[in-house]
Order: sequence, then structure tokens, then C-alpha cells
Amino acid sequence: MPRRQMNVTGAAEAPLRAALRELRRTLDVPGGFPAAALAEAEAAAKAPRLPDEDATDIPFFTIDPPTSADLDQAMHLARREGGGYRVHYAIADVAAFVRPGGALDAEAHRRVQTLYFPDEKVPLHPRALSEGAASLLPGQSTPALLWRIDLDAEGRTLEAHVRRALVRSRTRLDYEGAQRQIDTGFAEEPLALLGDIGQLREALEVERGGISLNVPEQEIAERSGTYVLEYRAPRPADGWNAQISLLTGMAAADLMTASGTGILRTLPTAPDGAVARLRRSAQALHVEWPHHVSYAELVRSLDPREPRHAAFLQECTTLLRGAGYTAFAGGVLPVPAVHAAVAAAYTHCTAPLRRLVDRYAGELCVAAVAGQEPPEWVSAALDALPGEMAEGARRGNTVERECVDVLEAIVLRDRIGELFDAVVVDVKENDPSTGTVLLEDPAVVARIDAAGAALPLGERLRVRLVEADPGRAKVRFTPA
Repeated sequence: MPRRQMNVTGAAEAPLRAALRELRRTLDVPGGFPAAALAEAEAAAKAPRLPDEDATDIPFFTIDPPTSADLDQAMHLARREGGGYRVHYAIADVAAFVRPGGALDAEAHRRVQTLYFPDEKVPLHPRALSEGAASLLPGQSTPALLWRIDLDAEGRTLEAHVRRALVRSRTRLDYEGAQRQIDTGFAEEPLALLGDIGQLREALEVERGGISLNVPEQEIAERSGTYVLEYRAPRPADGWNAQISLLTGMAAADLMTASGTGILRTLPTAPDGAVARLRRSAQALHVEWPHHVSYAELVRSLDPREPRHAAFLQECTTLLRGAGYTAFAGGVLPVPAVHAAVAAAYTHCTAPLRRLVDRYAGELCVAAVAGQEPPEWVSAALDALPGEMAEGARRGNTVERECVDVLEAIVLRDRIGELFDAVVVDVKENDPSTGTVLLEDPAVVARIDAAGAALPLGERLRVRLVEADPGRAKVRFTPA
């Protein structure tokens, strides 16, 4: 079942490394970069293509996890004279470093996206770029695609523009620190406005019928000589920061659709059967879902800090499985042209250090604003990009799923034969004796086999752990 990235904290990291190394080998995850790609990256880091405009006077700040060095975005927020807000959003200009058709470009197309493991990441670009010259690190002048988005007093977009510029971030924040500054009133106005604009954009999301899943992150830690799994709920600042990215992705989609050429992130409306399955999961988890309440309303009412709500939010990610990329040209828009969860036309354009398609989306938007045709290397790649991104997403999802399985097996490996309290949250339609159980403690969701007997969907069940093998990344239970 898809989850957010798991993080390993404390002394729990060391015993997991062998299992995760084996997982990388089994999944044929890319290793080091080819020599030619590294040479290109080193040369580009020393001599990137520099933009004509200098915007280093804008005091940008970044918000990222504390250990991140691949900083794709920096922002500056201000009030506009006469009311409303101005969002300056700088996105790393990867095209200033990557030569189309070169060895580095070819390797990026092979990798497609950065892969995250609990103990390390496998980057899309060499670290000389992704964590160095192309990253929006504080105090460093860096080529960027600089968005300027003007909003009215309600947070609605009035005008959006993007151009190339040299930028310099002044301050690097993490989510916890940003939240603390905003909550205590010590945040300077550009950061304090993140809360104001973020909440306005969240209200507009509700108005248009969009949905943001505040899915908790899972963490594994070592306590008193044993491993524990737990959820960490996202902070409000996480959501406000995401709203700025969503705002930019929607603005980018509008520019591309107006120009007649682009690539969108699309998601069809969920079929009735998928929503019906979620209703069964809600019942199983004792999450009240009255029939007159819509899916979007229910999701917004949930508290990710409450374990059952957190588990249900994880189940909600199944409605995102139909998401993909759709390229178009000649003014013929794709069908569907919207992302059902965003409830608007939308594209990925704010993480080019970590996701291949964003480099192309950025180039399309710069060309659209300038009233020019996209570069030939962009147009030539459009038809193949959706398939490349789909394959990259498949690999990324496999990595995520297998990492979860490894970590859960590590947590439970010394508890074979023990009994646990669980809830049956899923039953296979073609085999009602096989399904999924949610353990109340620890935070594990795993397979259960009832040896021919029908599993009671939505019911509490006492289960016995019969398999927990980190080497095979498998956890399995039977009814007690």
C-alpha cells in the first residue's frame, strides 16, 4: 500500500543498511553516474549558462527538511500596493547546466526521478549539481526560473509570469523552524505571509473541490533495544508551502494550455468502485462517513495525528493511482485536461532537480511567456516524456513499497508467533480468505491469510505473526 517516504532515526539506521543494500541490488537501482555524465556535471557546475537578469536583490528563503541539500525552490512573499499579494518563486534552472543530447541528459532520462530510501537517496543529477551549483543554497547566486504571481486579497491569481534570472537565497528554514516562527509571531513578513497566503489558497482549494491529503510520514526508531514504528503528522506549514507549489503548477498549466503546447499532470475522476472501497475502509477503521458527506469534505475533517484517521488517509492515496502525464501540441488539449485532486489544470514544474519532466515544463512556460516556440529539444521529447515518467513512477512506487515492507519486517522479525490486535481493512474480491490487516500497535499494515476461511471485513481480529523476513521484505499474519 503506498505511503510517504519512511525516515530512519537514531541507532536504528545501522542494522537496516544490509537489507536496504540488498533491496537496491534486487531492484536494479542505478548506482554511480557514468564518467562522461560526471565530467559534464563538473564542467557545467563551473560554467553554467547565466541569465541576463539579476534578481539577487530579492531576499529569498527556502523551506525544506533539515537534511536536504537539493533545494529546488525559494520564495519571497510580499503585500501589493492597493491590496493582495505578490509571490516570487524561484525554481532551479536545471537547463542552465544540462546540455540537451549530452551524456548527462541521457543519464537523467534513464533515471527519470530521484529515488528515496530510508538510509540514502539515488539522485537524478550528480551531487555537484543537485546539491551544489544548481541548488538554491543560501548565499549562492544561482540561475533560476523566476515566477512572479500576483494574487488578489482572496488569494486568486491575477497574473503569472516567468523569466530567467540570477537569484540568491538568504535564509534556509526547515518546516519545524518555520512553523515555530509563524506561531510565536517572530516571523518576518515574507515568512509570516506564508500562513496568510497558504490559508487563502486552502480555502480556494475547498471552493473548487480540490483535495490535499495530509498523509503522515512513517518513522522507524530504536527505543530500549527494540524498534518501533510510528506516524509523524504534517504541520500546517507543510501544507502552506505545498500550496505555493500548487499555485505555480496551476499557473504553469494555464500558460501551456493558452500557448497550445505543453505537458500536464492529469488524474481522471475516481470510479465509483474505488470510492465504494474507501467507504468500506472507513467503516473498518471506524471513521464516520455519512452518505451526505462528500469524499473531499470527509478528508478535510480528518486529523492525521489520530491513528485511525492516519490509516484512512493512507488508504485515500489509492485514488491517486490513475495519475499520469499527458503531452499536447497544436492547440489540441488532452482529455482529461485536469487533475481531479487539484480540481484544475495542473503540471509539475517546481522540482527539476528531482524530477525529469519539470525541466521541460519550465522551458515550455518560459517560451509561452516570451511568445516563442519551445526549443527544438523540448518539442522533440514531448511524445516520449509521459511514458518515461510513467516508468520512473513505477520504479519509485516499487522502491517505496518495498522499503516499507523491509522496515516493517525489521520491526517484527523477533516477534514471530506473537498475537496482535488488528482490523481487517481489505479483502480480495476473488479470494476472500486473503486480505490486509491494520495493526493497532505497531503502525503496520500487512497481508493476512485465513487458509480458506472468509475474512470479516471491517471487524477486529486477533492475529498471529507467522512471517517477518527482511530479506524477502515480507510480513504475513494468520487469524489467531
